[in-house]
Amino acid sequence: MTDEEFRRIYQLLKSKYGIDMSAKKEIVKGRLENFLRLSKYETYTEFINAMELDITGTLEGKMVDMLTTNHTYFFREPEHFDYLREVVLPELKKRENVNRDLCIWSAACSSGEEPYTLAMIIGEFFGLERDRWDTKVLATDISKEVLDKAARGIYTENQVKELPEHFKRYYFRQVEGTDKYEVKDFLKQEVIFREFNLMNPLPFKRKMHVVFLRNVMIYFDVETKKKLIKKIYDGMEDGGYLFIGKTETIDREDCPFRMIRSSIYKKQQGR
Repeated sequence: MTDEEFRRIYQLLKSKYGIDMSAKKEIVKGRLENFLRLSKYETYTEFINAMELDITGTLEGKMVDMLTTNHTYFFREPEHFDYLREVVLPELKKRENVNRDLCIWSAACSSGEEPYTLAMIIGEFFGLERDRWDTKVLATDISKEVLDKAARGIYTENQVKELPEHFKRYYFRQVEGTDKYEVKDFLKQEVIFREFNLMNPLPFKRKMHVVFLRNVMIYFDVETKKKLIKKIYDGMEDGGYLFIGKTETIDREDCPFRMIRSSIYKKQQGR
């Protein structure tokens, strides 16, 4: 991979997706070279030219998938789900008791484990009252490929083995003749999957009560993170909660949110 080929790739990633790979040439090369070896493209330049001419965006999406990590699992960073269940949901239930409408967004949902976990937690919390509340989870990602996988909701036995047994039994069914498990239809109906680039303006008509923006800002530089956090802040209800990855940080001097604890933030009312 020449410096010019690398420049074309990292500039596209930065300008369209906010992903900063400018100091990661070896990672980019390592993740793309096997694809080129197995494809019809003989050089990176040939691939990049084809990608830029592909009006369907298929090649570009494939490249983004290869260069970003979609590693996730059910109940990842469980402290967040404990806080959601013990603090956030009781608070929102009391505050929104008239409208009974909660807006919850999994903003980088990958293959679906996070939004399905959110839907299970919400279902357990509301119990028999669930049908009287609108608590559907919006789940977005830039990758159509992982969104399709998430919407199918099929996971291996290894992927569901750490789930509490009653969750696995109630929310999943074993696919006949396989070691795979599928999310039951009633839970699938509680999650809305949509393709969305976080660099674009928020398209939502309603403001969010809870946003899970976890383990995605590791790809962004400081200025991109700052703009994204401000955009999400403006798109949230007063008193709304933002969850970020436990290894991620926000500059507290520029952050409009109030930090509740490490990786959990709240939009102060009246600000």
